[in-house]
Amino acid sequence: MKNIARIMALGLLAAPLLLASCSKEDDDNQLEGAVPTSSFTFQVNTTEFPTVVTFTSTSQDGFLYQYNFLGENAVASGPTVQRTYTRPGTYEVELITAGKGGTNISSKQTVTIPDACTNASFNKLVGCASSGTRVWSFNNAAGAIVRETAAGVQISSSTTLPACQLDDQFAFSNNFTVNYESGGATFRNGACGSSLNRGGSFVFRPNAAGNPQIVLKGRGAFIGLPDSVANKTYDILDATDTRLRLRGTNPDGTRTIITLAPYDATAPFSLLLTGGSSKTWMLDNAADAPIVVGTEASPSLYFAGVKPGELPACQSDDEYTFTTANVMSYNAKAETFSANGFTCQAPQTGTTPFVFGPASGAGLAQLTLSRNGAFIGTTDASPTERVYRILSIDDKKMTLRAGSGQNGGTVFTIKMVAK
Repeated sequence: MKNIARIMALGLLAAPLLLASCSKEDDDNQLEGAVPTSSFTFQVNTTEFPTVVTFTSTSQDGFLYQYNFLGENAVASGPTVQRTYTRPGTYEVELITAGKGGTNISSKQTVTIPDACTNASFNKLVGCASSGTRVWSFNNAAGAIVRETAAGVQISSSTTLPACQLDDQFAFSNNFTVNYESGGATFRNGACGSSLNRGGSFVFRPNAAGNPQIVLKGRGAFIGLPDSVANKTYDILDATDTRLRLRGTNPDGTRTIITLAPYDATAPFSLLLTGGSSKTWMLDNAADAPIVVGTEASPSLYFAGVKPGELPACQSDDEYTFTTANVMSYNAKAETFSANGFTCQAPQTGTTPFVFGPASGAGLAQLTLSRNGAFIGTTDASPTERVYRILSIDDKKMTLRAGSGQNGGTVFTIKMVAK
């Protein structure tokens, strides 16, 4: 392949020389002039990635120049050319120079491209240690978005964010691409609007004299909040495995600091469960078979459920409130329907922390109640594991499955409705 590229390059350069020779009325049909020398220098830009290398011819007696990037099946013409490298490593380059006296090929030179992953901020930004792509999104912690003056005086700080921001995803890759997925709508001008999904590229600047920087190429690209700035630049204030904090300058001169976390695929389901702050759910007494009992393979094997409206009143009025602080509050009202005797008994009203994360079996996500004796729906559902998998959820309905279902264990499938 290297030889083929070189032969093609020589052919391209020789063509104008042959035409020139045909126009000469020289008896021996020889080209006039000295055979050119062929040499070049190169300069590696170490101030940003991807790495741009400038190649400059130092040849003599030539007027046509073609750089051959060996092993890349690529060429570039002109006395001075630039080439962008997105991957680290060593690359060989040669220059073919043509003049009145013929052509000449330079010695090969080796270009060494540094690895951006050696920079700690870039390493965490793109997840060099894993797949080389890391997806970031907002969490709902207070202060996720802070606006300040150009001098750094705080103007405002967010408390909670709208759902159309919390499901945004910003994926950065080690090939210097960035992709934004809105999840359906983009928050701008104070409201959820049409999606601004887009892909693009970015430049990373190690910036030894200050904070490392991300520069989004083109107009309209953004991280966190959209604006009209071209080649939007963000200072990286903090980049770890668990947090990315960026500061960008707005069109009016103010600055916005955003704090992102690695995207959690279960985050949209947490958002639906909690409503973005606090949300109350009840057993869906209007549904057929609101609670069935069986196994994972046969969910209603042991109990096929009751008809709509037939749940005991002391069970159907129970309220379960979930918050973004991962706390569930159970309000039994007057009584709790107990599986111990299947009667209405003293209320078991109380709270419990819960752990939210990926489902260990079938399901979109799961929550594990921390307090012994805590339950959802019915007191005998998953009494030892206290594991509740979310099988389906939207802003109005949710189906839970209590119990892990391992080794043919008993599971409770519970239908709930938002209050």
